[in-house]
Amino acid sequence: MMENLNIRFAEEDDLPDILDIFNQAIRSRNACGFMEEVSLEERREWFSGHDEATYPIYTAELNGTIVGYGSLSAYRPGRKAMILAAEVSFFLDFTYHKKGIGSALLSHMLSDCHRLGIESLIAILLSTNNGSIALLKKYGFDEWGRMPGIIHFEEKICDHLYYGKKINQKNNSHATFLL
Repeated sequence: MMENLNIRFAEEDDLPDILDIFNQAIRSRNACGFMEEVSLEERREWFSGHDEATYPIYTAELNGTIVGYGSLSAYRPGRKAMILAAEVSFFLDFTYHKKGIGSALLSHMLSDCHRLGIESLIAILLSTNNGSIALLKKYGFDEWGRMPGIIHFEEKICDHLYYGKKINQKNNSHATFLL
């Protein structure tokens, strides 16, 4: 199955498939904090905020069908001191979970961070999203933050988590500032 998997940069023609996968995640009440499905126009606006040179969107295509996608996005846009950090997100069609596609997609995105000069990746997710948490841990992400009980889906309450990973880190962790 994996020999027919192609991970590539997303094109605007991929948006209907990306939208279907994202709306499936919204309906699950487990993968993101949206409560209502988004429109193609909303996804088009999101798509326009990405480009291959800085913050790409990737598709996972299996036998010509898009079965997942991932994106790297600006973390806290407009804050120049955070320019070397990016937010990573990934979504798979539920039919294709547990087939190695998420691993292939995340691995590809991590490799591309070297080209992009990204030093830190941050994943923001729900504590009920056990599959994504396991995948992040598999690739060396650690829990960097937890906001307890702030996500409310009718009767279901969960935590909002921040997972992170250092990549391409320059040896500046012991910088000294003189005043």
